[in-house]
Amino acid sequence: MDALATFLDRIAPPQTPVLIVRRTALMQNISAMQAACTAAGVRLRAHGKMHKSTALAGMQVAAGAVGVCCQTVGEAEAYAAAGIADVLVTAPVPPWGWPRLAAIRGAHVAAVIDSAEQLAQAAPHGLTLYVDVDLGQHRAGVTPGDALALAQAIAATPRARFGGIQAYCGHHQHIADAAARRDANAAATATLRALVAEFSAAGLPPRQVTGGGTGTYALDLAGGVFTEIQAGSYALMDVDYGVAGAPEGEWPFQPALFLAASIVSTRHVALATCDAGLKALYTDGPAPRVVAGAAPGSRWRSLGDEHGAILHPAFLERLRADPLGAIAAIDGDSARPADAPVEGRLVWLQPGHVDPTMALHSGFYLADEDGTLEHVAIDARRIA
Repeated sequence: MDALATFLDRIAPPQTPVLIVRRTALMQNISAMQAACTAAGVRLRAHGKMHKSTALAGMQVAAGAVGVCCQTVGEAEAYAAAGIADVLVTAPVPPWGWPRLAAIRGAHVAAVIDSAEQLAQAAPHGLTLYVDVDLGQHRAGVTPGDALALAQAIAATPRARFGGIQAYCGHHQHIADAAARRDANAAATATLRALVAEFSAAGLPPRQVTGGGTGTYALDLAGGVFTEIQAGSYALMDVDYGVAGAPEGEWPFQPALFLAASIVSTRHVALATCDAGLKALYTDGPAPRVVAGAAPGSRWRSLGDEHGAILHPAFLERLRADPLGAIAAIDGDSARPADAPVEGRLVWLQPGHVDPTMALHSGFYLADEDGTLEHVAIDARRIA
């Protein structure tokens, strides 16, 4: 039995489905990213949208992160209330959100904008504002050619404070071909470097240039343009990052997040039914990976809101061709494999995409190597 399977075998969760975070892996991941940023002289602004847990954010700050970034007004309020002293909202803020951000006490709160209209809404509240620049993701942000004008408008607006530039290339984070990811990152870095030079020549050198992510962190640190990195998934990791691979060499981060599910039915030969469906696992990316509790090579497949199928590897080809028809046929012509999971057994899954999976749960258990469990709230997952 390998080290992960041995660890999971010691865990006895009080109910399922439930998220389990391996403490040793989490702390190693936090330490590895912080060390990489420190060595490069770049600040780490851990992305709180990934875990949505103020306790986990506190661990990252205690290890050296300057603060957190987040995506919603509600997340900013939760992190500030928990004592995180430096918060950056990295997504467009709706009109109703600016007064709420301004009302936050005990933390420095900044936000990004990409229009004159947003500047007009934000300016009366005296917040630090960053120019959000679109380097190809096309979700939000001004074009590089329009960035300086917006920065100058911020600097000329009473009460508004110009904080710098945000440039996040989310579309680069999961490029599976390592050379293609390097090339895409190099092109974006060159554009950003030129933009910083343009700002500086105009008398507006950005105090911070923030962006980057787990999938490009090594390239971002080596590029020498970012002053802070907005990495998030490194702390827990998921199947999607495992499939994409590290930007350079091997990942220094290991999977830390798992979901425990119970086998609740074994009425069919080809599959066992577990209690983890779409309400427990988000499936916009790769399927969750079966890591323990079933035959090696088993696959998870959704059976709806509350249930999932653990497909035995012996029958994957037949199930792929005719998923429903094959089940009845296999029941009639095949014996149950000796290594099929039995009813009541735990099966362990690694989520395919960590961020939205965390948002489906109100908490997780932080697990020590001896099986001791500590409940931790996922308390920053409000939509607003």
